[in-house]
Amino acid sequence: MRIISYNVNGLRSAMTKGFTEWLKTDPADIICIQETKAQKDNVDFSQFDALGYEHYWHSATKKGYSGVAVLTKIKPDNVIYGTGHQQSDFEGRVIRLDFGDITLINAYFPSGTSGELRQSYKYQWLEEFHAFLLELAQTRPNLVVCGDYNIVHKPIDIHDPVSNKNSTGFLPEERAWMDKFFASGFVDTFRHFNKDAQQYSWWSFRANARANNKGWRIDYINVTTPMLEKLSNAYIMPHIKHSDHCPVFLELDV
Repeated sequence: MRIISYNVNGLRSAMTKGFTEWLKTDPADIICIQETKAQKDNVDFSQFDALGYEHYWHSATKKGYSGVAVLTKIKPDNVIYGTGHQQSDFEGRVIRLDFGDITLINAYFPSGTSGELRQSYKYQWLEEFHAFLLELAQTRPNLVVCGDYNIVHKPIDIHDPVSNKNSTGFLPEERAWMDKFFASGFVDTFRHFNKDAQQYSWWSFRANARANNKGWRIDYINVTTPMLEKLSNAYIMPHIKHSDHCPVFLELDV
């Protein structure tokens, strides 16, 4: 089972930059997309149909904002939209797909870049989402949780940890949540295979950041510890450029 998580920063925009052509190379069985910024009816999804992908959408009520979707060549047994938390579901942040005894969660975590109000909501969302995952793991222990977390976990995951110490996405409280998340039974699959520095999944559009590899690793595919024996490979795909993010990849031996 090959899984990709990818914040496309607007699906329609990505499709004008070669996203569909990239899908033709068969990069994965399941493509989890964040920040679609689109309703299903606004996208020419016949292109996905032609490539053999079923697709499931959880869009924000507000047009042109947020939203997640999953393109999959493996038919899910069950699809659930949202977590039951009104604001999160209004913003189209979480979709769940079950494949046999494996449950895949595709999530677009809130950003705090627009100010204190949204930063406060980010902390609220993190606690709600963690509780949601822990409860789900009681009955569905084989979890794969992927998405744009909008959080850097460790200094190794950001190009300049010193100057960004007060930046949302690298705040002590956010990083402490990541510590708690991993301590509660989740595994950072990329770091399970790769310990190297300068491995990023997002770059600012400013100051030629991507060309200079001045980035942040904020996109993850994480699993619960019962899934450890199924991990086959994980890596980041910085050469794929339809967005200010790049895809992250996980292969499971199932």
